[in-house]
Amino acid sequence: MKFRLAKGVLATLILSGAAVFPLAPTSAMAQSTSSAPVPVPQGVGPKVLQQATVFGSTPASTPVTVSLILNTQNASQLASYIQQSTTPGNPAFRKFLTTQQFAQTYGQPQSVIQSLVQYFAGFGITNSYVYADDLDITLNGTAGQFDQAFGTTLQNMQFNGHAFHGAMQPQLPGPLASPILAVLGLTNYTSFATNVAKTPAAVLSKIPATDKTESSSTPPAGWQTPQDLEQHYNVSPLIKKGDLGQGQTLGIVTLASLNPSDAYAYWKAYNIPVSNHNRITLDNVDGGAGAPSLDTGSDETTLDVEQSGALAPDANIVVYQAPNTDYGFADAFATAISDNQVGSLSASWGQSEDSINSEIAAGEESSNYAQVFNELFEEADAQGISTFVATGDSGAYEATADNGTTDLNVGNPSDSPYVTAAGGTTIATNASSPLTTGLGITIPSERAWGWDYLFPLWQEFGQASEAAWAEQLIAGGNGGYSEIFPEPWYQQGISGVSNFQAVQWFTSTQDDTNFAFHASPHIVSGQSNGGRAMPDLSMNADPETGYTIYSTLFDPASSFGGPWAYGYGGTSFVAPQLNGIAALINESAGGRVGFWNPQIYQFAKTSQSPFTPLDATGTSNDNLYYSGTAGTIYNPATGLGTPNVAALSSDFIGSAQ
Repeated sequence: MKFRLAKGVLATLILSGAAVFPLAPTSAMAQSTSSAPVPVPQGVGPKVLQQATVFGSTPASTPVTVSLILNTQNASQLASYIQQSTTPGNPAFRKFLTTQQFAQTYGQPQSVIQSLVQYFAGFGITNSYVYADDLDITLNGTAGQFDQAFGTTLQNMQFNGHAFHGAMQPQLPGPLASPILAVLGLTNYTSFATNVAKTPAAVLSKIPATDKTESSSTPPAGWQTPQDLEQHYNVSPLIKKGDLGQGQTLGIVTLASLNPSDAYAYWKAYNIPVSNHNRITLDNVDGGAGAPSLDTGSDETTLDVEQSGALAPDANIVVYQAPNTDYGFADAFATAISDNQVGSLSASWGQSEDSINSEIAAGEESSNYAQVFNELFEEADAQGISTFVATGDSGAYEATADNGTTDLNVGNPSDSPYVTAAGGTTIATNASSPLTTGLGITIPSERAWGWDYLFPLWQEFGQASEAAWAEQLIAGGNGGYSEIFPEPWYQQGISGVSNFQAVQWFTSTQDDTNFAFHASPHIVSGQSNGGRAMPDLSMNADPETGYTIYSTLFDPASSFGGPWAYGYGGTSFVAPQLNGIAALINESAGGRVGFWNPQIYQFAKTSQSPFTPLDATGTSNDNLYYSGTAGTIYNPATGLGTPNVAALSSDFIGSAQ
């Protein structure tokens, strides 16, 4: 739940009883504002701002939205509570907090909230939102007002083809700056991308024409259906016993808008028994994400809703759609988590750790930005919300997609130890699989998703060399080790986490800007850097063994033949699929089971593990690097492996007995 301060006046806050903020500064506030100014961290680091082209000052009348993300109070106590509430047998197990209870113990005091709101009101910034967790204050004002408040000058900039406004070295009086984790929005550089992947056009051209359709009511043949997924991962027993997610609400955090009628058309085409035709609610956070558009990523939002809603057909869905900015992404999570309506939540947007913190190791940039999302996910865990985030689609080299670097790298915010990171596999092919019929490729058993199986076809696709072709196919389920977050408690002692096997298809140049390809790769052994290992579990994400999307945004004249697109995949599919599965499990368990990771790592250690570990070493099971070690529980390419959902549900239910 969020509270709005009316435009033009400093309205009453209804947080813990009525409290009116006076317009005249209190003596404490006057003292704080007279203190020497100190810098406050932003979401986008100095690298972007220093290298951007500046076109002049942002006009003073330009509307600007800024979010103040505040530090969590009693952080060590919160971490301990999350462990206790997710440990079976602990007296606090699954005794989750309300948002108000969370705010009372872990949010900032009302005196801090009051001082901040009053300070900005003094510059005419009075159209504001204070979230119920007391950790997020969203301010709406003008560039001129924020220039004065932060002692800076917003400037119009361009970097990497993106136009945005930015501010160098914003400052606030010391006592006001100290509770702020990050200021988001003074720089609104757009850097988030979807984790949806598509079959390369050259490969897609090999798919037989019979797999295409021009009927809006008939999905293209040969691609994975919701029913296929239910059968493959043993979701069907839950469906057959009548568990359709009734009484549950799941949330989608996204940075592009949805046309809800597309999702209903998808479910109808696949005979999904949707009984509630008003099950989708759109929440336009910070003004929303604009009109639906493929250019902004609406196919991502569409597949998120279609996939999660297909697996849990009776669950309600809230779509938190926000601008593609750092404050928009953070506020979308803050809205979903503070409103506390959803029992499960997913997001399929992100960026590499390199792109946001490439200078952390050198001490040249703060890690506060990654901590913003980490803090929000801690609140979700304390409130019992199961959160799933797509890891990314560039195999072990996530930074190649956005930062252009070739070092081993993972994605953010899926790197947070307080979310379940969704990884990707390639499922086994059969005689009618598009891979088999189009390219003659056979995948004998489910494996980590990595496109090394396409490397030998370089001549068929008219490439000059296998190396040139391979570097066009840097794709797979992202996995590896975080350079920001340390190994969490639930991964400690899990075989395969600290030590791994890998396939050295590529080596990176010393400056991490180019690859050297090895057609006959060595199998190498390695050791973790001590960081959070990801993903946590995986399901089919390879576009070659992938899915369809229904969207009226697709060009009817395209080769897809109307509102259907096929050959789609990516970990973008896995996160919402797990979201829908979580709604089924919550319904079966009679309530929220909470943060999955501490529980599923314990389940995986038992003799009756609900996961199939994809742990075979070698080139038949890698994400272009990590391949796993035979006999271990964990593989950095696929995590704990693939789930048997019926068995997983039984474990969640049994752990509470």
